Amino acid sequence: MKISTQLGYSGGFFETVAEVQELEKAGLDLVWVAEAYGFDGVSLMGYLAAKTETVRIASGILPIYTRTPTLLAMTAAGVDALSNGRAVLGLGASGPQVIEGFHGVVYDAPVTRTREIIEICRKVWKRERLEFTGKKYKMPLGPDEGTGLGKPLKLITHPVREEVPITVAALRPKSVEMTAELADGWLPIFYHAEKANQQWGEALAAGRAKRDPSRAPLEVFAGGAVGIGEGLEDMRGLGRHMTALYVGGMGARGKNFYNEIFAGYGYEKEAKLIQDLYLDGKKQEAAAAIPDSFIEATTLIGPEGFVKERLAALKESGVTTLNVMLTGNTTEERVQTLDKLRNLVAML
Repeated sequence: MKISTQLGYSGGFFETVAEVQELEKAGLDLVWVAEAYGFDGVSLMGYLAAKTETVRIASGILPIYTRTPTLLAMTAAGVDALSNGRAVLGLGASGPQVIEGFHGVVYDAPVTRTREIIEICRKVWKRERLEFTGKKYKMPLGPDEGTGLGKPLKLITHPVREEVPITVAALRPKSVEMTAELADGWLPIFYHAEKANQQWGEALAAGRAKRDPSRAPLEVFAGGAVGIGEGLEDMRGLGRHMTALYVGGMGARGKNFYNEIFAGYGYEKEAKLIQDLYLDGKKQEAAAAIPDSFIEATTLIGPEGFVKERLAALKESGVTTLNVMLTGNTTEERVQTLDKLRNLVAML
């Protein structure tokens, strides 16, 4: 199993990149650069490309509605060139609150759009003259659309690689099935090793059955917060407020994908309670309502034996690359956490 980590998107990027340099020396394999509604993710990916040497640099994620398919392909090829072949194009649908609220774009047909974007990107990277007609995208526009002057073009520059790996942050069954069929990687959220199969097993199997056999197996990224040592159990609660934000506040009632996932794990009553509390402004109570059993099962915090058991469960469930938050108050402490984790992974 390889190891990846997510960068924060609230600021302090120069300091964060300096830390990534130290984590890279300690063996970090991949870093995810988020894009929410702060600074864009691609600028930060380019800066990382200039400041690192071996770590893979992934967008985690670029919302599919905020750029045209060809711009996504151009962007990924650009970062791949800057990093000498270390880019990963992470895509996701985000949610209607952000897409329609912040970007003013209609949130529709996420699975169809993602499928077509993947196909278009791969045509662009191969420098094919782009002609595509899908349900959501068409290049060039026809003579009865726009000015009628559009021409099929191919990428001017030559990409470092003929394909940039594509990872999709998918949650719902149809999206997960499409990801398992077409993408190179899958980035789920709130991944529960023992319950992942009941949540996504059928969708993954259906997608893999249609997968091109010449394409490498799907890379699966999941993990949780990491802290290895005695007496650290209280740190498991560090993620409560973020979980409450997603399960309770990322969407309206009946329109929260993360709440659906939480309920699908068997926490139906808790999912409703967390959402009701959060939307009523009771954020502390919402965080406290997250079951301890869920917190324990989705973190890698505790004695070495506990962490080894959780790592084994993740691997058994199909995870190929850990996606973790390294605990510690300083860069040095987080590097030490990474070292401990790498040692345990090597034993699997």
